[in-house]
Amino acid sequence: MQRRQFTSFAALAGLSALALKSGPALAQNKPFKVGLLLPLTGPFASTGRQVEAGVRLYMAQNGSMVAGRKIELILRDDTGAPDVHKRLAQELISTEKVEVLAGFGLTPLAFATAPLATQSKTPMVVMAAGTSSITEASPYVVRTSNTLPQTTAPLADWAPKNGIKKVVSLVTDYGPGIDSEKTFKERFSANGGQMLAELRVPLRNPDFAPFLQKVRDLKPDALFVFLPSGAGSQLLKQFLERGLDKAGIRLIGDGGITEDDIINDMGDAALGVVTSHQYSAAHPSAMNKKFVEAFESANKGMRPNFMAVGGYDGMRVIYEALKSTKGAGGGDALMAGMKGQIFESPRGQMYIDVQTRDIVQDVYIRKVEKINGKYYNVEFDVQKGVKDPGKAK
Repeated sequence: MQRRQFTSFAALAGLSALALKSGPALAQNKPFKVGLLLPLTGPFASTGRQVEAGVRLYMAQNGSMVAGRKIELILRDDTGAPDVHKRLAQELISTEKVEVLAGFGLTPLAFATAPLATQSKTPMVVMAAGTSSITEASPYVVRTSNTLPQTTAPLADWAPKNGIKKVVSLVTDYGPGIDSEKTFKERFSANGGQMLAELRVPLRNPDFAPFLQKVRDLKPDALFVFLPSGAGSQLLKQFLERGLDKAGIRLIGDGGITEDDIINDMGDAALGVVTSHQYSAAHPSAMNKKFVEAFESANKGMRPNFMAVGGYDGMRVIYEALKSTKGAGGGDALMAGMKGQIFESPRGQMYIDVQTRDIVQDVYIRKVEKINGKYYNVEFDVQKGVKDPGKAK
């Protein structure tokens, strides 16, 4: 009887030891699923196209095996609609069992998903959306794009030093636009400037004409603008049609109004427009030159913009976090591996702040110039290591 009991205990112990040895190995045999949620159709499709291309370029350059796990990218088109996005995010978490959610082309989409990420402990890598408070919506959010206060404040410092004393702002009426308006007004006013008016346009299908007529009537030194990705061409066209340039009103704003992938379509009309942003395809580093060449080669000549870099760097953050867990994954372990990463990006040096999980990066003042027959945002000034002003304590 004792011998049989001993044999049974020994067998159980052997099975337990085998389970302990094979458990991590079995986990590492499973693919590491990344759910990529982007607007691939609808008015914000250009954002999705750029982010996806950046993600796929990083994977092509760095392989699909990380720490013994095969990276499986599951792409979903959220159309830019929060209800569609939230439903798809829930399916990716519950049905596909993704270990990371990524993308988030617009602020409302990130906010829609944040409670799901918290409940399931699924890291969210925000590659595009720029409202400051997104990282506060869940402890499982990391950002590799920018915040609008972060990229707006340096321009509000530059403007009054360069002959711009009176400004009207025109922004899209949602989170990032409101963030940029508030930051510009506060910093510009603190620097001795005067805000004559703050105008807001709807997110979808805006008609800029009546707002621009009001700007002309107010006669500011400059119009400060924030618009979502892809809307800059229409704004600039109407700016010129209304004769604001001939009235001596300068156009300044967030870098999205002269995006790298659409600036050549704007032509000479864009020359001289001054913006502040974290990335330009003309950034003169060796790494960026290689990035632009590889991106254009992989995407039929399409030039990368800041959304592409957000996707590219976002995948880098995911890869390195998985390496830090030795392939084990797990929401909390992955988050620990994402926080504090410091690396060189095509945009320059950057890191993920340990406390806020938000990006810290250089912000450049740029002017549109024509080089060898093509148009670029040429950097001529920089603020190094900029944090979101509200998180810069």
